[in-house]
Amino acid sequence: MRAAYHTRLCRVASTVVASAVAGLANFPVHAEILVTANDGKMVLENGNAVVRKQPLPDTVSVIDFTDGALKLLAEVPAPASVVGPPPSVAVAPDGSFALVTGAMKVDPADATKTVPDDKLSVIDLKSSPPKVLATLQAGAGAAGVSINRTATLALVANRSEGTVSVFTINGNTLTAAGKIQLGDAKSGPSHVVFSHDGATALVTRDGDSRTSLLTVDGNKVEYAKRDLYSGVRPYDIDLTGSATAIIGNVGASGSDADTISVIDMNARPIRVVTTISVGQTPEGVKMSPDGHYVAVTVMNGSNKPSASPFFNDFGLLKVYKISGTELAPVADAKIGRWCQGMVWSTDSKFVVAQCMVESELIAFSFDGKALTRTSTLKMQVSPAGIRTAEP
Repeated sequence: MRAAYHTRLCRVASTVVASAVAGLANFPVHAEILVTANDGKMVLENGNAVVRKQPLPDTVSVIDFTDGALKLLAEVPAPASVVGPPPSVAVAPDGSFALVTGAMKVDPADATKTVPDDKLSVIDLKSSPPKVLATLQAGAGAAGVSINRTATLALVANRSEGTVSVFTINGNTLTAAGKIQLGDAKSGPSHVVFSHDGATALVTRDGDSRTSLLTVDGNKVEYAKRDLYSGVRPYDIDLTGSATAIIGNVGASGSDADTISVIDMNARPIRVVTTISVGQTPEGVKMSPDGHYVAVTVMNGSNKPSASPFFNDFGLLKVYKISGTELAPVADAKIGRWCQGMVWSTDSKFVVAQCMVESELIAFSFDGKALTRTSTLKMQVSPAGIRTAEP
């Protein structure tokens, strides 16, 4: 049985590589590109995330979403995981390479379970087809990953050991440069982002409900011994602009109305200034490149058992306007179930959300008032993480 399973994985992996070669034959020169990390191990069964009876290989997909039209360009096999926030992908500012983490793997001792993994893959996006340049070790439960704007440093939040891994970057070569201890193994560092000037980084810790500040001086990264408190279980965080950061607080999984918070990055000291309710489980948060809006993927009970009074058979994509440090609702749209992250186009006119249960990406146009669906793309493997090259 193990031999048959291995043969099946190899066959699927070969198909993925073949699709990569075919996809890149028509790679648009000026395409708007997003990268997704796809988890072939996990499936949602009546509110429970379980290992598939016949797992597929994890993959990474390169997708053109120019003008809101989704087109798969390439796929390569690489470890990925739905466990952790959606930014388990980071793309270099020039779009030349991507980093993808794999927080969990199938337990070698029990194929019905998963155990923490530490994989960080470096993927060359400019080669034809894209290829994995290196597979590195971060820390147990390697989850959220970010690259600074000068592409000299990368940070990885390690959910299962309470640390952040530091990597130096030279071209597309990463070198491990140590770890920062934040808390114990249950503190749950989830995602880490650099400030616009690169002198600070923020790390969400959903295990002990705080966000830690790191100082960055060249290649030296240290815990500033200062934490912010935005809400219950801060999880995803985004800092696209220079003035504010947005945190998604996923709550205690009790089906209450959960929240997002604004951090004033210009305040001295940096601090949380606004928190608003958005609904059940804000899985992903993403600021528009123009800094005027934030999109939120809200589970909306779609990940609950069908008998739960809090169950809904759809999630929500919500958009809020950012006015200084205040947030106001602007638009929302129904999406699929157990949906993860989203990205904006560079002109802030399109949003793409990813949904695990339906194994699809959904693109919407946004005119400042409403979200309008433009296209969908069915995926071979369920999309769990997503990112673009960011301004």
